[in-house]
Amino acid sequence: MNQQLFEAVDNYICTLVATEDEALKATIESIEANGIPQISISASQGKFLQVLAKLCNAKRILEIGTLAGYSTIWMARALPKDGKLISLEYEPLHAKVAAENIKHAGLENIVEIRTGAALNLLPELTKDGNAPFDMIFIDDDKPPYAEYFEWALKLSRQGTLIVADNVIREGKVLNEN
Repeated sequence: MNQQLFEAVDNYICTLVATEDEALKATIESIEANGIPQISISASQGKFLQVLAKLCNAKRILEIGTLAGYSTIWMARALPKDGKLISLEYEPLHAKVAAENIKHAGLENIVEIRTGAALNLLPELTKDGNAPFDMIFIDDDKPPYAEYFEWALKLSRQGTLIVADNVIREGKVLNEN
């Protein structure tokens, strides 16, 4: 019942403030068409990330976990024309589909997708001059979240906004391990 209630409230919020345009709808369709798990954030969560990016005046965003680029599109739309979003994705198929979706949304000049294990790619960001980031969104494989957060701290500056998805799901955040 709680999940149904959550989904009903989320859908209601989406109809009020987070309507999806054709590019976002096509991104959702591409997930199913390519056999990718449907684990994207919701439209209301995407809009929330977009608002957060605007509120912190983000010019540089790091996303750990691209999937098909749904959250990427929401956040990239908050960036100025000279902004940059770097998204890290482990699965080559997901990265390919995301690149197509990002191009369809007209954001290919703002978004860069890097393919590989995030824990291998994160050290490169300190070496190639992309850090610090103004906003970092973590939504990837759950077991290394603590390591992702440590890297987020290294790649941030004072005032960087760090958002980690799914950290309170099912109360597991209370498990000391």
